[in-house]
Amino acid sequence: MSSQADQKTSTLAGLGLHAQGGQEATITGLTVDSREVGEGTLFFALPGSTVHGGEFIQYALRMGAAAVLTDAQGAEIAAKELAESDAALIIAEDPRGALAQTASLWFGAHPETVIAVTGTNGKTSVSTFARQIWVEMDLAAVNLGTTGVEGAWTHPLKHTTPEPITLHRTMAQAKAEGITHVAMEASSHGLDQRRLDGVILAAAGFTNFTQDHLDYHETFEAYFDAKMGLFTRLLPEEGVAVINIDDPKGPEVVALAEARGLETITVGRRDEARLQLTAQRFDATGQEILFDWQRGSHKARLNLIGGFQADNVLLAAGLVIAAGGDPEEAFDTLPYLTTVRGRMQHAATRKNGGSVFVDYAHTPDAVATALKAMRPHVMGKLIAIVGAGGDRDASKRPLMGQAAAENADIVFVTDDNPRSEDPATIRAAVMAGCPEAIEIGDRAEAILRGVDALGPGDALLIAGKGHESGQIIGDDVLPFDDVEQASVAVGALDGDL
Repeated sequence: MSSQADQKTSTLAGLGLHAQGGQEATITGLTVDSREVGEGTLFFALPGSTVHGGEFIQYALRMGAAAVLTDAQGAEIAAKELAESDAALIIAEDPRGALAQTASLWFGAHPETVIAVTGTNGKTSVSTFARQIWVEMDLAAVNLGTTGVEGAWTHPLKHTTPEPITLHRTMAQAKAEGITHVAMEASSHGLDQRRLDGVILAAAGFTNFTQDHLDYHETFEAYFDAKMGLFTRLLPEEGVAVINIDDPKGPEVVALAEARGLETITVGRRDEARLQLTAQRFDATGQEILFDWQRGSHKARLNLIGGFQADNVLLAAGLVIAAGGDPEEAFDTLPYLTTVRGRMQHAATRKNGGSVFVDYAHTPDAVATALKAMRPHVMGKLIAIVGAGGDRDASKRPLMGQAAAENADIVFVTDDNPRSEDPATIRAAVMAGCPEAIEIGDRAEAILRGVDALGPGDALLIAGKGHESGQIIGDDVLPFDDVEQASVAVGALDGDL
């Protein structure tokens, strides 16, 4: 995304960049898209998964680019065009890192307190709870990630962790809007592609680590290493690492953080946890929790379904404390926290008492965790609707079905976001893990059938899409909201429509 509209200029030296031959240039904007280049733009030609940005340098030069930043390969691709141009050339070993640092300098000040959280599941919940805690403490706060920018200032985003120009522009806009505190989601893609570089963090959190995104990272090791960049590279030495010690990878994350001399706050049920969850009692609408902080005991009511939500809440509280918040003030806010949109969200209740919940669970572990977490709140049957996305890690599909079959009494398999793949092929792979499930391709019909199966004391979990308001079929995004569909189904079956 271009920054041409920002009405400012800078020199390469002012952005910390050094061109070949010491050449200088006046920069009027930054972009990674050659179609957005104008007079004076600094064009970043980055390596890509299918094509190198160097292929587009010739177009950027024709549009008036004052400078080009790329790697050695990009410079070689456009050697002829660059030799015939007056544009400055910056060759960087790590062009993505250079982009992030340059964007940070270009857009300037960020809100004064920024935290980031990584992990396979729970990032949105933790960042949203942190924002809610800050707001209850009368601080101007937002969370930034999968659901866009939410809180005291709202703004849409296309990616969980936006590309650097969008991210740093958004942070500068937040600062201008009076925002002082930001809780960010740090995705593995974003960390691997250096999108967060240039953001000064007060604290960083780790939720958990399970299978996901192997279509991108290929191996568990690469996926884990990408996430660990938050602690091994991005979090400054004075920052604090807040780590879920209950996760099997938790101790490894602690070791990596402590190897850098970082202060750590461990969270979990283990005795060694600094912020320790000691007891939970569940009811139909939430839970009571007991927890210890620095040997002091605390009690709180959480109006949240699912035992794992206590883990998310305490991790969020730990991050707020790590970023300088008063512990007692933070703990006093916990009864006021509300469910994150699309995360164990109560969608509707039938006249017979059967309840419908929507959750973003789209990995085998997340499906199992969500269903296990619901079980203590449910007196009757537990029903699940699951699917799997197309053009994504296919190996997890039967595991999705297996997770549902092992933890629910009735399972419906339906379409998620099939994208370019054949929906029936995806459903068949999910069904391989739960052969006793009921297969219904149309998602609206599956939700209707699931709601129809609810009796008194039963609960239905619609997994996979959570907060999403569309279903991706081929190249089309069709309007579809699980919460809305659940409400429509309940109304139709109970005679309220």
